[in-house]
Amino acid sequence: MGNKRVLFIIHDVYQDDNQFPLGAGYLAAAVKGNGGKPEAYCMDVFHHSHDDLALHLDKNDYDLICVGFLAARFKETVQSLCETINLHKKGAWLVLGGQGPSPIPEYMIETTGADIVAIGEAEQTIVELLECKAKGEGLREIKGIAFREGSKAIVNERREPVKDLDSISSPLWEIFPMDKYTSCFFVYNQEPHERSLGIITSRGCVNRCNFCYRMEKGIRLRSIGNIVEEMKELYVRYGVTNYIFHDELFVLNKRRLREFEIMVRSAGLQLKFSCTARVDIFDEEMIRILKKAGCQFVNIGFESSSDNVLRLMNKNTTVEMNLKALQTIHEVGGIGAGLNFIWNNLGDNKQTLWDNVKLIKRYNTYDQIRTIRPVTPYPGSDLYYTLIEKGKLKGPQDFFERFTNSDLMIVNLTGMSDKEAYAELLAANTELILDHFRHTGGDMSEAERLIRNFSDLYSGKEVKFRGARHYEKKESRAER
Repeated sequence: MGNKRVLFIIHDVYQDDNQFPLGAGYLAAAVKGNGGKPEAYCMDVFHHSHDDLALHLDKNDYDLICVGFLAARFKETVQSLCETINLHKKGAWLVLGGQGPSPIPEYMIETTGADIVAIGEAEQTIVELLECKAKGEGLREIKGIAFREGSKAIVNERREPVKDLDSISSPLWEIFPMDKYTSCFFVYNQEPHERSLGIITSRGCVNRCNFCYRMEKGIRLRSIGNIVEEMKELYVRYGVTNYIFHDELFVLNKRRLREFEIMVRSAGLQLKFSCTARVDIFDEEMIRILKKAGCQFVNIGFESSSDNVLRLMNKNTTVEMNLKALQTIHEVGGIGAGLNFIWNNLGDNKQTLWDNVKLIKRYNTYDQIRTIRPVTPYPGSDLYYTLIEKGKLKGPQDFFERFTNSDLMIVNLTGMSDKEAYAELLAANTELILDHFRHTGGDMSEAERLIRNFSDLYSGKEVKFRGARHYEKKESRAER
């Protein structure tokens, strides 16, 4: 040991439309920049089995073995993956990170046998861990981690996130199978020969909705020049022309958006992109700037057609704002819009569900199949802690015992029985699916098959169904 080798395991998500693992990419760049030797083991792309991983670990020696994940994948994938790693890691430290383990590090150490949980952003943390491992030093002085000491977990002081995002190196793309990542995920209006990739231009958000479970507070921005240089490099090295901006809030203000549009054009980049926005800053001029910059699709979290529900979820928007943004997008035209709605939040009931359906049908551009899913109170979100205070959840163990699929309810907040709530949700999504297929001229037998998928999911016959959006991606890819 002591060779400063770090293995980043990208766990399988059991699909072929995989997006580039940005978290691992940034951490790998930090490791290399400080003299380490990062490697990637992409189970998502190659669908390696646990036996394949065990063989790989038996043949190699690492200082750190790192796994990042979201809470939704913990029971289904990560828990058993950790069992395999622990059996074959030899002297390496198993390090967990990301949005899944960060809010509940003690629970994760207890249930996975991991040596360390990196809490929050970890570019500096992983460098210090690697140095500590190489020198054989203790872990008590490293900020931003929880670690195993005997039979208990020790949680150290939280690390302050990096304020200057330009100081962070670009993801270490070269250790990943970029030909796979740039060609397997198709975005809105992408041609078959074009390549796409996800990037981020900021970290955080100006708001905190009650279902949000991001790792750090506030928002930090990369400079526009830094972003454009990265996009130029991705085009030169990998032919990327289509970008998915994974920011929680890409459209922050008009000045920044205008600067982005000008610099993209000055750099000679003919790009397409999709992004996220909030309705409270949306106007006609902003939409026209987005179009000029190359925006093809904008995802907006409208979330609800009820002002009371929006208030209770701390959305800091109103139905009037939502309607104005939708009308403006329709009037300008040329950009697809993602009408994202959730249900079963505080204040939701049968009426709010069907009001959501009416609003979607009224403004739907039919760029994607729109369905409504129940909110999930992931650990780390304000809703999770609210439900614990109300006695409706007991903690992480209770959450993971209940969670099987993000299209199912963890806690029923509708005022109806589970049977009634799922019956209404199935009826609502059936109407939305049929409406979509009628307007797009799709095969109605496929609509019926998708509806059966939801019916089987809600009735408990099938828990692996990934929802309408993933279904649509599989079908469109098959056509190509």
